[in-house]
Amino acid sequence: MHAVETVHCIARVDAWAVDSLHCEMQYQIIAQAEPDVLCRVLNYFALQFLTPKQVSVNRQDDLFCIDILIEGLSCHRAQVIGEKFRNLISVCSVELSPVDGVRPQAVAAASR
Repeated sequence: MHAVETVHCIARVDAWAVDSLHCEMQYQIIAQAEPDVLCRVLNYFALQFLTPKQVSVNRQDDLFCIDILIEGLSCHRAQVIGEKFRNLISVCSVELSPVDGVRPQAVAAASR
């Protein structure tokens, strides 16, 4: 099997929030422990051609606790992806927080 080289591309421009800074965000997701839920969650990043920096999943009884660390997206785009997670039937809750010093108000303002 051959190793696949990761190519880091320039951060994608957010057409809906052109002036928004790119940042590192952490998603904390609680979802029902179903076989396909992790694939459905990660697919939203794949559709944007984004690769998470770190993914951690723990199962507690009938729930998954999913932590995702991702960089290279605007606060607005991060909020939009968070809303898509919330629309998944298996997802119970989604918390989004900035990692690299972006004020929480900036994340809230991006969701308006």
